Amino acid sequence: MELNIKYFGMLAEATATHEEQMQIETCSVAQLLEKLNHRYPKLANMDFKVAINQQLVRPDSIINSEAEIALLPPFAGG
Repeated sequence: MELNIKYFGMLAEATATHEEQMQIETCSVAQLLEKLNHRYPKLANMDFKVAINQQLVRPDSIINSEAEIALLPPFAGG
């Protein structure tokens, strides 16, 4: 399946890209993060949230085909 992965803030800096497409088999968020940590070692030590189709998800969530993945840095709000 093809995923569209978007990186924001410090995550875009760590990966040197704002967006990429990736072909992978059906997997969990944790499995995707393992692949991304291998590709971008700087991500392994960074704190961030993952959203699938604009919804924050847990590491055990399954990624379905043609999902839009966003890696979001910590943010503050009031």
